[in-house]
Amino acid sequence: MYPDLSYLFHDLFGTPIDNWLSIFKTFGLLLVLAILSASMILYRELKARAEKGIFHPDKVKYEYGKPAGPGELVSNALWGFVLGYKGFYAVQQMERLKQDAAEVLLSLDGTWWAGIGLAAIFAGGRYLEAKKKALPKPRVVIKDVYPHDRIGDITMIAAISGVVGAKVFAIVEDIPALLRDPVGTIFSGGGLAIYGGLIFGFLAVTLYLRLKKIPVLPVLDAVAPALIIAYGVGRLGCHLAGDGDWGIVNTLPQPGWWFLPDWLWSFDYPHNVLNEGVPIEGFAGRYSHRLSPPVFPTPVYETMAALLIGGILLGLRNKVAPWPGMLFFIYLIFNGTERFWIEKIRVNPEYTNMGVTYTQAEFIAVMLFLIGATGVVMMWRRKRG
Repeated sequence: MYPDLSYLFHDLFGTPIDNWLSIFKTFGLLLVLAILSASMILYRELKARAEKGIFHPDKVKYEYGKPAGPGELVSNALWGFVLGYKGFYAVQQMERLKQDAAEVLLSLDGTWWAGIGLAAIFAGGRYLEAKKKALPKPRVVIKDVYPHDRIGDITMIAAISGVVGAKVFAIVEDIPALLRDPVGTIFSGGGLAIYGGLIFGFLAVTLYLRLKKIPVLPVLDAVAPALIIAYGVGRLGCHLAGDGDWGIVNTLPQPGWWFLPDWLWSFDYPHNVLNEGVPIEGFAGRYSHRLSPPVFPTPVYETMAALLIGGILLGLRNKVAPWPGMLFFIYLIFNGTERFWIEKIRVNPEYTNMGVTYTQAEFIAVMLFLIGATGVVMMWRRKRG
């Protein structure tokens, strides 16, 4: 498939593979698209609820014409340092960057003088900009701020905490690798567990909402369709890149009634980013393997299921509006059910306790289903009572 854009452009326009476009990894691009799609859907859902009077505005004071404060200067200097420290180093490591951008960007290596120089430029630029706009007396404006006006903060918190959570859960799944190479395992670009991202993102965003005194349950209802649709977009990235989130070998004969493309029944993931399987004859590129025998293309199944669930949730949101939190609990039921059954044909590490064999995702899926079912029953009883 397309581990990076050079392979996509090769198929579309005949350009060489493994060229400078290799910097842009398909999974990373789809991950960004998933975050953006979640942000857009969440903004629309939060704004619709604000227009219905579910959310009330927070009075926020803004001051204009002030000199740049220490916090602004430090934050600008920090961003400048990160960009210079990692950016200049990435340019120097172009060949490594083309092979594994995440390994280069997430490592602790960098160029100190470039980081310090850009930090000074960013901080100095912010200081001069604020000085130019400074007023003899700062102007104070009180504005109404609704939850959808905070979508940038919510998205950033969810994205950062989600990546951290996904990494933590992936590390827990492979403790031997952590013991062999702690630094390499923690700061590697590979290995992300989606449920870890969802749980950490949920906890971080919930804490933010409580700090801002925003009602949590209506926001969770708005989050539900955004999360599941973004999940489907992200899984499409797993499929296109061939990152190992595929299914077990499909040994079943294709039924006669099957009318969909053959690759939806079993797929060999050519040019997969892990280079697993057997060599592709006559191909000399960096990603030159395909799976043999072919497997269930489970990421595509999950994308289809996620988009279907997202459509159902969007269709239900007005019908269950009198029960704040109900839509989110329904989402948990769907999410747990979908993931539990897809695990039956996915490749994942297994654990055995008290004679029961299960994967980490199966265990979490069952918990989500039970939490969702309990929440639905409680909401229903509370409303009737």
